[in-house]
Amino acid sequence: MTTDYFKRVESLNCWEHTISCEQLEGGITNRNFLVEHGNEKFFVRLGVDIPEHGVYRFNELAASRAAHKCGISPEVVYAETGAMVLRFINGKTLEPENLRNISTLKKVVPLLKTCHQQMPLYLPGSSLIFWVFQVIRGYVNTLKESKSRMIQKLSRFLEINHELEKTIGTIDLCYGHNDLLSGNFIEDNQRLWLVDWDYAGFNSPLFDLANLASNNEYAEGLERELLEMYFENEVSDDLWKRYFAMKCASLLRESMWSMVSEIYSTLDFDYVQYTAENLERFENTFAEFRNI
Repeated sequence: MTTDYFKRVESLNCWEHTISCEQLEGGITNRNFLVEHGNEKFFVRLGVDIPEHGVYRFNELAASRAAHKCGISPEVVYAETGAMVLRFINGKTLEPENLRNISTLKKVVPLLKTCHQQMPLYLPGSSLIFWVFQVIRGYVNTLKESKSRMIQKLSRFLEINHELEKTIGTIDLCYGHNDLLSGNFIEDNQRLWLVDWDYAGFNSPLFDLANLASNNEYAEGLERELLEMYFENEVSDDLWKRYFAMKCASLLRESMWSMVSEIYSTLDFDYVQYTAENLERFENTFAEFRNI
């Protein structure tokens, strides 16, 4: 099977010379490769639509191009159905502890603001929305239809989802990345880059902020600093509660993403363990939310 993927990369119409190709680790929705072509290096992503997760490659491509025009993501040099070729960034992929460093956080916040405020200027008129509460409702339906092992827990998750959505209330609509894992940040000698736009779409800024904090296990003090940096104001009790509701939603969505992936994904990844880890974190965070 791996040989087939290498052949797929080699067959892309953008190559003028013989290439060398190395499969990269990581990526739990795509297969990624480093390609050397002459004196240049490229990053190749192979991936098909994943309807059960709302991942559509036309959307990823449009977001990747818009992000490059905003100066926050590498250039897309070629794309065809199921494949995208980007300029390779010779930098360090961040770890969660890097994103808990205040000096790094000061670079992340402007990056997110650029994503949220400027990317819509470069997107097509019809663009996807990523409303986490609807994503969760969709996952519930998918898990029911697929007779998931978690089926008895779904009614409670729906009730919690409704409570969290009600707490969020009115939002300021922005364009979100919506998947702020540490592996989607790359730092070179000059700057920070944001990559992997599989889940990009219009959303509340609170989702990216909560997603960043929950994925990278921020302590409360750092969470409050993040909110103060982003909103350039003190954190009110109302903002804190709404933020915490979104943090719960982010963790619930990640848990349910993994439940669905247990059934549908063909990648070699321990989704059952990933589900357990995220559910535990969700339950702990939701208990805290109830005490606010």
